[in-house]
Amino acid sequence: MLKWFSLCFAVAVLFCSAAFAETFRVASYNVENYLDQPTESRHYDKSPEAKAKVRESIEAMNPDVIALEEMGTTNALLELRASLKAEGQDFPFWDYVEGTDTNIHVAVLSKFPIIARQPHTNDEFLLDGKRFRVERGFAEEEIQAATNFTFTLIAAHLKSRLAVPDADQSEERLGEARILRGIIDEHFKADPDAKLIVLGDFNDTKDSDSMKEIIGRGKFKLTDTRPAERNGDNVPAQPPYFEPRNVAWTYFYGADDTYSRIDYILLSPAMARDWLKAGTYIPAIPNWGVGSDHRPIVAAFEEK
Repeated sequence: MLKWFSLCFAVAVLFCSAAFAETFRVASYNVENYLDQPTESRHYDKSPEAKAKVRESIEAMNPDVIALEEMGTTNALLELRASLKAEGQDFPFWDYVEGTDTNIHVAVLSKFPIIARQPHTNDEFLLDGKRFRVERGFAEEEIQAATNFTFTLIAAHLKSRLAVPDADQSEERLGEARILRGIIDEHFKADPDAKLIVLGDFNDTKDSDSMKEIIGRGKFKLTDTRPAERNGDNVPAQPPYFEPRNVAWTYFYGADDTYSRIDYILLSPAMARDWLKAGTYIPAIPNWGVGSDHRPIVAAFEEK
């Protein structure tokens, strides 16, 4: 009888733990030239209307952690952070990474403690005999989501698809992607069960060489969460080896009048076990383009 009671109690505890498991959300958003003053190559600052739309988009997701691309100075980041706090979104913890690009930067805002940081700002690679440095660097944060739950977030903004005079832009982006994948692999060498979220604006489609490099293959292949609009689409992929035909584009390029998916939230195998697909999406914001030429993406997770 005592043994049966102990078994029932253990099952009840397990059930209660599952019922009350905490969830959290991690987002990425290229905020398109969030500048507080013009720079040498970017000749305008962010308008009040654009800033308000950025805040609306962030507040719609209610993220616990958000990676930001194309952030201006630290003053611009702190202005955004203060404005979000005034509207009910308090991010006590933040980080900011300065690479060789002096105009725009990668930043992170977090409601959870950032207990360690490892910015990557000096990584270099060779291309056609020339040495290149990763333009915007990579932010790396160890974040404590709960007492017994930490994860590593790696945020990136890879080379744009604009042509450059001294290199092929896709080859330069591939060089940056190889550096990023090297950082990811170092984590797997140290801990095969590392909980990693790799996210940001990778400036390429999933079939590109750079994305194949980052996602990897085999045991340590990253999971693509592929956020999409919550518009009622629920049919499976047709044919089955394609992605579903739901609305997953994240970027509008006005010169070509094209929409593409170039922003990602990727997960290590261990982190994918905590992923909640139902809480992963692109918010449908009216007039989203006032804020940025990118749409934000968010993924949800369960603390286990």
